[in-house]
Amino acid sequence: MRTRLTELLAIEYPIVLPGMSWISTPELVAAVANAGGLGILASGPLTAEQTRTAIRRIRELTDKPFGIGVTLLMPGAKENAEVALQEQVPVINFSLGKGDWLVERAHQYGGKVIATVVTEKHALSAQAIGADALMVTGHEAAAHGGDVTSLVLVPAIAAKVTIPVIATGGFADGRGLLAALSLGADGIAMGSRLATSQESPLHANTKQAVIERSEQETIYSKNFDGIPARVMRTARSVKETRRPMNFFIASWQATRAAKLVNQPIWKVLVGMLAMVDKVKLLAYFGASVPRLKAATEQGDLDYGVQFIGQTQGLINDMPTVAEILQRTVEDAEQLHLQQQQIFQPSE
Repeated sequence: MRTRLTELLAIEYPIVLPGMSWISTPELVAAVANAGGLGILASGPLTAEQTRTAIRRIRELTDKPFGIGVTLLMPGAKENAEVALQEQVPVINFSLGKGDWLVERAHQYGGKVIATVVTEKHALSAQAIGADALMVTGHEAAAHGGDVTSLVLVPAIAAKVTIPVIATGGFADGRGLLAALSLGADGIAMGSRLATSQESPLHANTKQAVIERSEQETIYSKNFDGIPARVMRTARSVKETRRPMNFFIASWQATRAAKLVNQPIWKVLVGMLAMVDKVKLLAYFGASVPRLKAATEQGDLDYGVQFIGQTQGLINDMPTVAEILQRTVEDAEQLHLQQQQIFQPSE
């Protein structure tokens, strides 16, 4: 399958693994790359040294293109981005911050930059600074999707930009891939689907919970980590999102959680003080880390909270990464052939 995205990134299939903390590890990134897609390493939980080690580990596991994700708002993100640039990672995906300097430096060695956006305004800004592609994240997505559904957001942005669009949020199979291409996208990201693959480090208990739950069983709220986010509906997540977190308690919990994201407490505090208008956001996000890790790494949904998309309702098995990608593309191609027959003029 050839699209502008496959041509841009030199990949076989227009399918992307987004950078999901504690899930998009070197092993899963490499598995997606080897299967023909683009895997993006999650650098949020890593120190600069660990990021360098992870990048080199990916290169031991695959000779295919891969990417690294950096959430520029968060403490340690700039240092991780510097490592990615030094290591000349083929693709850098940035979000929640100004990435013009990343674009300039990545382009110097031939790297590509993908900007994650949730609005037309941000999409046009990213294109203006030279981003090579956009990861357009709709309301259905796990974690921090936008307010507008992919069915509207993707074609709205695709009609206004000239660079490739990766549709994100609501895509988990061949039907979704074909739909995204019809909406004007050049590929899709499948976070929840690939998080439930055999190679994914997501805990088996949480994978099984995804399979058992429907598309109705998610919650979209800003009360969990400070940014509107979608999580799996459980007794714990209902409690966690019922009311806004107390700022002072969140700040205390954020400093305690600093070691869980491999950041010294002083860096978290300095980051909070240096960005006064985002203090609450950083505090809430830091305070959410223990519960995210509990669900993702330990499978504890009584204490933990799991980011998940509405595609939860489309996931009913745990195949390998290669099986997921191949099945997605083959199903999309088969559906396309069937639709061609539908639109043939009647005799």
